[in-house]
Amino acid sequence: MDRITSMRVFVRAASAGSLSAAGRQLGMSAAMATKHVNALEARLGVKLFHRTTRRLGLSEAGSTYLEACQRILAEIDEAEAEAASQRVKASGLLRMNVPLSFGSRFIAPLMPAFARLHPEVRVELGLSDAQLDVIADNWDLAIRIGRLADSPLQARRLAGCAMRVCAAPAYLDRRGVPRRVAELAQHNCLSYTLSAMQDGRQWAFGARGEFRVAASGDLLANNGDALLAAAVGGQGIIYQPDFIVATALERGELVVLELDRPVVELGGINVLYPPDRRPPAKVRVMIDYLVEAFAQAPR
Repeated sequence: MDRITSMRVFVRAASAGSLSAAGRQLGMSAAMATKHVNALEARLGVKLFHRTTRRLGLSEAGSTYLEACQRILAEIDEAEAEAASQRVKASGLLRMNVPLSFGSRFIAPLMPAFARLHPEVRVELGLSDAQLDVIADNWDLAIRIGRLADSPLQARRLAGCAMRVCAAPAYLDRRGVPRRVAELAQHNCLSYTLSAMQDGRQWAFGARGEFRVAASGDLLANNGDALLAAAVGGQGIIYQPDFIVATALERGELVVLELDRPVVELGGINVLYPPDRRPPAKVRVMIDYLVEAFAQAPR
């Protein structure tokens, strides 16, 4: 027998003074209510009630057990109510995994306004360029940039994201400006180690990365900002998303290289979340907030 249900039957029977009354209140037969109490007594090895044809009274052990059951059932009901409320009320800890540079630039600045809108939600930002497992690592949300692999995760698009091949004017003055992707083999190409399209030996071009050319250099890094700093300093050429290089391009610290092959199409910026027909309110409000924020943001 289900122990929690048996406890509920016992508490109702103690209150009503009757197993049949307890059964009616809980939508079960008197025989089933009796089985639940019998199961409890067998499990505990004590009699919980003194039973007569006219009266049902608690034993000494039953009185002690009644207090414990009332406390336990109240805590269970409170826990269930709290969990159910999170379906409709945004509250609790929201864990969100975000790429480091993108999260620092674009997600962290959005958090103060989100906190004012939803003061009962606490946000944990996990900033990492590593592709962590959303479900296994218990993330409520994740932002991913690029083409999405097949997975059970749900996704909503936040924005597009273009790639740029660029370098500092000082580097180009010193080494010359490449016009064809084949010329990259004669240049210092600084690669991002977490990308399948630039592995330190080759860079991929074409909409789906179908065209690969030799591209190597004296610096590899697992973070786009590290490569940006090196490129701005004149060390070499980088192949990075628009959100990494946009400010440096506006300032003239970098210039875009126009080559004879198109850059890879990243596939956009998406927010991912575990499959759930009714995700908690804290998840829904964050997704809606991000979608609206990026819809209103400049490109």
